[in-house]
Amino acid sequence: MVLREIKALRKEKTIGFAILIQFFIASFSSVILLGIMVYYDPGSIGQNAQVGLDVGVLGNTKSNFVTALQQRNFHVIAFDNATRAETAFKNGRLDAIVYIPQDNGTGVVDMKLVLPDMDAQATLVLMLLKQPMEQYENYLRTRDGVVVRYQDVRGKPFTTYEFLYTIIIPILMFFPAFIAGSMVIDSISEEVENKTLDTLLSAPVSIMQIAASKIIASVLVGAIQCVLWIVLLGFNGFSIQNAGWILLLSVEVTALVALVALMVALFFRDRERSQFIYSLVILLLFALTYFISPSPFALVARLATGDPYVGGLQVLVYLAMLAVLVAITPLVTRKLTRS
Repeated sequence: MVLREIKALRKEKTIGFAILIQFFIASFSSVILLGIMVYYDPGSIGQNAQVGLDVGVLGNTKSNFVTALQQRNFHVIAFDNATRAETAFKNGRLDAIVYIPQDNGTGVVDMKLVLPDMDAQATLVLMLLKQPMEQYENYLRTRDGVVVRYQDVRGKPFTTYEFLYTIIIPILMFFPAFIAGSMVIDSISEEVENKTLDTLLSAPVSIMQIAASKIIASVLVGAIQCVLWIVLLGFNGFSIQNAGWILLLSVEVTALVALVALMVALFFRDRERSQFIYSLVILLLFALTYFISPSPFALVARLATGDPYVGGLQVLVYLAMLAVLVAITPLVTRKLTRS
């Protein structure tokens, strides 16, 4: 019966499309993350975007700034006069032109930067050049004996981790739960509309066996999705700690949502009303979880970052909730079936 439910998933185009959307998010999470951060923190694009630039250099082509550009994997082209550089820039062969005066070892280095006319393109180029410029600025300070008391924090900026661990990972881990609930409602509604539920009940199969097969099938599909999303995030270069606990939590939440969907579907026995009420109930339940400390979303984020103050104990709290719901499900299911 479980295999029958999983095979029936192929007929559900809406659910299949939702899974494809998740697959796209997990597969291209680094690109999506970058796109979101462009709006939230444009300054972080220079540290996250792996975009190459063609930069024309005039003047001191042996400057440390040229070295900083090359370390950023930019294509640096040296020019001996400004006319050739401007011609290449106008023809689209260069993204920017930098004039670097000869370094006499003292004083201020007055560099000149030529950017594209388009505001969006100029802003992007300037953001990408920001890191090499800061690197060269620090070099000049050190050379001239200027001590700046700041901590050089290595790695990606905070916004990268904020969006990855508080938005992308929770979405990918909990969205399969919503799909699982929709699977259960569609399956129950289809059985009722096609009059096959009564046929199944007349066979030597109990209502709980029917319900269990639908719940298990939806949870299996959700668990497979979560495993695949974790693997794809790893391919995108994102490190996820406590993957086992995160997977267990997502399975628990998926089972909880599927059980709620089962009760809603058996009560209304109508696809449209069931899906509508199910959506409202799930929104209410997830809103109420914010009164739990930590909430499921916060718990996933903290587990993924390796927070030492959360672990299996917090995950087992949701397992206890699931056990309570599983215990009362047979009684509720029999009542709803008889009504």
